Amino acid sequence: MERIYFDHGATTKTDETVAKAVIEMMLENYGNPSSIHSFGRNARKVIEGAREKVAALINALPAEIYFTSGGTEADNLAIKGIALANQKKGHHIITSAVEHHAILHTCEYLEKKGFTVTYLPVDKYGLVDPETLRQAINNKTILVSIMMANNEVGTIQPIKELAAIAKEAGAYFHTDAVQAVGNIGVDVKELGVDALSLSGHKFYGPKGIGALYIRKGVKISPIQHGGGHERKLRAGTENVPGIVGLGVAAEVAQRDIPVKVERLLQLRQKLITSILKNIDHVQLNGHPEKRLPGNVNLSFEFVEGESLLLNLDLKGIAASSGSACTSGSLDPSHVLLAMGLSHETAHGSLRLTLGRANTEQEVDYFLEVIPIIINRLRAMSPLYGCSNQSIRRSEVCENCHGDNE
Repeated sequence: MERIYFDHGATTKTDETVAKAVIEMMLENYGNPSSIHSFGRNARKVIEGAREKVAALINALPAEIYFTSGGTEADNLAIKGIALANQKKGHHIITSAVEHHAILHTCEYLEKKGFTVTYLPVDKYGLVDPETLRQAINNKTILVSIMMANNEVGTIQPIKELAAIAKEAGAYFHTDAVQAVGNIGVDVKELGVDALSLSGHKFYGPKGIGALYIRKGVKISPIQHGGGHERKLRAGTENVPGIVGLGVAAEVAQRDIPVKVERLLQLRQKLITSILKNIDHVQLNGHPEKRLPGNVNLSFEFVEGESLLLNLDLKGIAASSGSACTSGSLDPSHVLLAMGLSHETAHGSLRLTLGRANTEQEVDYFLEVIPIIINRLRAMSPLYGCSNQSIRRSEVCENCHGDNE
């Protein structure tokens, strides 16, 4: 059976060039970068080379890049580190209702420590209105954190405008750009952000490695203590193979982004246009244009998301119903609920996230099987029988007990 991977928002296949670089580091350049002998110096040299590549990807200075274990740690370091270092100025933090749980749960933790957090609402597309930030910010606000691109619906926020509002008020601005970096162009200088999180496995790098951009001059405290690694901000012996892999992935991404974006836009639009045209009771979630090029998020009414995913998997198609980090939860997506969807509609969501290896033939195959799966699942739903008078009576009887006549 053909196997199709439409879940690149969860993780990506490690690039072959990246994997080779990681293995080489593990087998040949295995010195501790804190050691002063030749093995250590060689390891230090490749770390700094990778730092330059990651910095170049987002137009930062190498000294502004701090390696972490991934996006979650980078988010924690940014939020907690800036909050702790600036608490004499104020205890107010602003974020949005549609952030990744790495942000939301970190903010909830800080609330228990005495900080006040404002969660900005979003519109039906998942966008933060800059005016709501302007109204919420005050002279006690020390940090604003708004994600650049949503991991579920792909909506891209007006980060440049939001960061400017924070700057006017004297607050730092952080963005969780885990879904954006390596997939679309990101320029920290143009955006005007003070901190930015990224993760290697979202753009064909290894898992377990990420980075935090901290603009020079930002006041931040470490949250992990030990040795003086990463210029005393992130203690712990560096993951040299992972760092090298991240550097190679950044280099490949910087080269490939323009071509990849154009291809994914075409495939994305084909998916959206065909599904909305050929299947009833379905809606696109997220902004129709201001979204990641490879993201398609749809809600199918009268269908349960988990059943949809299992049926797609039987057809060899890997997809998701939201964030992979919360896939074990029975609760509907907090992102879709914040956008105004009902619990029932949110439960019927499907997220397709395309990658550079996906083909038009794979999209065509998906478009062939998805109507069949939806019709089969809806035929078992008495709610669909009640709502759709055009449904064949042989599928669901009109008294809604699901018995065929």
